[in-house]
Amino acid sequence: MKALALVVACVATGALLAGCSSAGKPTNQDDSTFVYLLDRKGNWVENKVDTLPPLPQDSSLLPFEVSGNTPLQFAIDRNSLSVGTDGVVRYTVVVTSPSGARNVNYEGIRCDTYEWRLYAGLNADHDDWDRTVANEFSRIENGALNAYHAALYQDYMCANKIPTGNAQQIVENIRYKRTATSLVH
Repeated sequence: MKALALVVACVATGALLAGCSSAGKPTNQDDSTFVYLLDRKGNWVENKVDTLPPLPQDSSLLPFEVSGNTPLQFAIDRNSLSVGTDGVVRYTVVVTSPSGARNVNYEGIRCDTYEWRLYAGLNADHDDWDRTVANEFSRIENGALNAYHAALYQDYMCANKIPTGNAQQIVENIRYKRTATSLVH
């Protein structure tokens, strides 16, 4: 009796396996191109940047820390910071050297892709924006000595691939030096 039960179980298992392997083709046409929902690339469209903010005034600059290894000073113009519906945080940054030389740029950080973009820089006469220096989005470099984009992304502007809040919340975090790590309890 035990031998008969063993033979029946073996035949049933063999028939089941044969039925599974006889298909040979996937039952779902999309199996070979499976993409997780969060990894799907949507049809992202950047908001148009037609107007640029006014040039920054010293009274509206908020300093932020990048690295103890750099002699440069970094600041964001609180009046220029905005969070677009496209997930890009746009801002004016002022980078000052120890000798007083300044770079002033209007930039954007795209939170979902860890990228930044330059929209305009201060012109040669230091009285208006120069759009000819604009570039497309490019990857933020972490290891650069003056990687202020990474500091802004990680400390103040983005978390979990989205902006950390509205413009006012981000400005307040920079103003009071509330970095992402200082907010973790």
